Amino acid sequence: MKTTSRACSLERQTAETQIQLTMNLDGTGESSISTGVGFFDHMLTLFAKHSAMDLTVHVQGDLRVDGHHTVEDTGIVLGTALRTALDDKKGIRRYGFFTLPMDETLATAAVDFSGRPFYVAQVAFPSPKIGDFDSELFVEFWQAVTNAAQMNLHQIAHYGRNGHHIAEALFKATGRAIRAAVETDPRIHGVPSTKGTL
Repeated sequence: MKTTSRACSLERQTAETQIQLTMNLDGTGESSISTGVGFFDHMLTLFAKHSAMDLTVHVQGDLRVDGHHTVEDTGIVLGTALRTALDDKKGIRRYGFFTLPMDETLATAAVDFSGRPFYVAQVAFPSPKIGDFDSELFVEFWQAVTNAAQMNLHQIAHYGRNGHHIAEALFKATGRAIRAAVETDPRIHGVPSTKGTL
């Protein structure tokens, strides 16, 4: 693992997945994504764009089984990268939220880089599959990100009929919320907590 300023590079290898990830929180939304799961690649690409972080994710997973290990383990590495790149969290805004419309769908995401993982998802998908992506893996991914990043994440799909739109709206809204939360605030010189640590 290498860390420089608010960027990091991670590798994780298990019997089920091999993952290489680089992240720069102060990027411009450039990405290179290859997980072997087409819809998931699409979601991570637009997540990078809307979070304005530069993100490279290359995964080789046991897709002969299904996409579960690939998606969940990518979440673990992405969350770990967020925690690593934020370091001691001095000077960040800490909180972020965004409500995003996408055609018939309206979605909200709210985050707090509190150091305490807690995930709430109020989202229902109309079908079990979105392309080659199992809808239930949406929650598995974000639960893994939340745990590894040690953050609070609340996601709400207020309404929507199309599974692709629901997932995309929430990935975009979460990217925007994280973007706001990790931004530095020139008025904050220490950790944004009365406890003095996050």
